[in-house]
Amino acid sequence: MDIFSIFTLCGGLAFFLYGMTVMSGGLEQIAGGKMEKLLEQLTSNPIKGFLVGTAMTVAVQSSSAVTVMLVGFVNSGIMKLSQTVAIIIGSNVGTTVTSWILSLSGIQSTNFFLRMLKPESFSPLLALAGVIMLMTSRSKFSKRKPIGTFLIGFSILMFGMGLMSSSMAPLANDPNFSNILTLFKNPFLGLMVGLIITMIIQSSAASVGMLQALSLTGSISYAVAAPIIAGQHIGTCITAVLSSIGVNTNAKRVAAVHVTFNVLGAGIFFIALWICANIFGSALDQSANPFGIAVVHTIFSILAAVCLFPARKLLEKISYIVVKERADEKEVILDERLLVTPSIAIAQCYKTTATMAKLTRESLVMSVRMLKHYNPKVSEVITKHEAKIDKYQDVLETFLQKLSGRDLTEEDSNKISQLILSISDFEKIADHSMHILQIADKMHKKEWDLAPDTVEELKKVVNAVKEVFDLTVQAFIYNDISRAYEIEPFEQVVDDIAYVAKKNHIKRVKQEKVHIRRNFAYAEVLNDLERISDHCSNISTNMIQSLNNNKIARHELKNKLKDKDITPFANQLDEFKQKYSLELLSS
Repeated sequence: MDIFSIFTLCGGLAFFLYGMTVMSGGLEQIAGGKMEKLLEQLTSNPIKGFLVGTAMTVAVQSSSAVTVMLVGFVNSGIMKLSQTVAIIIGSNVGTTVTSWILSLSGIQSTNFFLRMLKPESFSPLLALAGVIMLMTSRSKFSKRKPIGTFLIGFSILMFGMGLMSSSMAPLANDPNFSNILTLFKNPFLGLMVGLIITMIIQSSAASVGMLQALSLTGSISYAVAAPIIAGQHIGTCITAVLSSIGVNTNAKRVAAVHVTFNVLGAGIFFIALWICANIFGSALDQSANPFGIAVVHTIFSILAAVCLFPARKLLEKISYIVVKERADEKEVILDERLLVTPSIAIAQCYKTTATMAKLTRESLVMSVRMLKHYNPKVSEVITKHEAKIDKYQDVLETFLQKLSGRDLTEEDSNKISQLILSISDFEKIADHSMHILQIADKMHKKEWDLAPDTVEELKKVVNAVKEVFDLTVQAFIYNDISRAYEIEPFEQVVDDIAYVAKKNHIKRVKQEKVHIRRNFAYAEVLNDLERISDHCSNISTNMIQSLNNNKIARHELKNKLKDKDITPFANQLDEFKQKYSLELLSS
């Protein structure tokens, strides 16, 4: 092979890897929220896990990428190690799809229709279609854009495959190359070659593609190709191993499961190969072609899956032996590995924000109780909650800012905007809860007590706000838009009863029924409660705006939601009013 052929090979590999990246990005955008739904369907059922792993790998065209995602999920506490084993096994089967696509390059025929199946025949047309789709996509969020990206990525990938094939064509008649290939009849050497090359380029798909391109020379037999394929499966684990650096123990074990599965799979494959060599010895010495390599690649994956799927618990136990427990584990809220798949990353941001919302609710409930029954230990819990909520806000906003720089669909972009606003509102609710705690602390130190009639009024306002906040949290967690529409009318009721409570309080102060020093404390609590319900209204409005792609301005939407004549929840609203009604004191 001369220097120009080497340059062509390197260029072909570069095009192949870049095309794979572009194509995967397009596929992920086309899949959008479907990948998120696949994960939501994941249960303790290992069959579903296997199917999810296969589907995800077909979507992103990389078993390594799926394993890196799983490392991120386990590191963030989103998934358990036991859930990932079946997915990893499924991902190894899903990765065979690429080799079948690449095997089309080996079609040899003068028939017009068969020739059109060759990628070099149809990929230029796909590239043209992809470019037209991108150029005619006026909107940044056009649905045609990800399809165009996928078509261009696929065409670049196939062009790279063609370059690699043409660069290796001169090797067919090179006696030196034939002598080198005879060395690889040693299965161990073949395995090491496949392992090392795949570790360097960090893509088993590219490594298999190179082997398929090499097979077009007619110089490589199945006996040589099979051990190389086994090595490629082990070599692809390097990406997961590198991604596990700096993560918690269980996340490291995900990478250990991936390595163990492929090493044991290679062992099983070699046993099967040895049996075949003794039964069909001459068949393995035949020249391999791209289609045959795709078959061998698939046999390896399916054989490993069939043999090791029942041994999932064993793979998990081995990972526990390989990766020992550590005492100094740090909590990870969101792992940046999730940024690779925006739709899944956004789904995890929703779940993390939901956890933040639940903490905020606990803080609110505990804070208002402290006004009547002060407890220093509860005060410490609320303070810790506040620090944790602030940390959640910081992590989420930083993560979402990084995510917003990715190539997103319009739906995902709207979700990020809604999340950033909602996170801020939940954090402000926590701040108001903290302020109520400070008031309770002051009242405790000053030995102030609320007047009995004031307590009864405050109970109604607090319970109304808690009900509105519970409704808000439920609407947010379950993405229930019907509940979101209820919140603004209910919030108006809170404003009304808070207004009555303030007017009554002022009258009591004038009548000197309330000590002047306690006046501001009670008024401030009412203000905090009113502001909490306002933030609930903001969160529900954000949800509705996101559903309508932000086409309606917030103030305009709020005015529409305030219209009691058009609300479909008239009965619930009347019940809410009667339940928390307050009477204005006479002068």
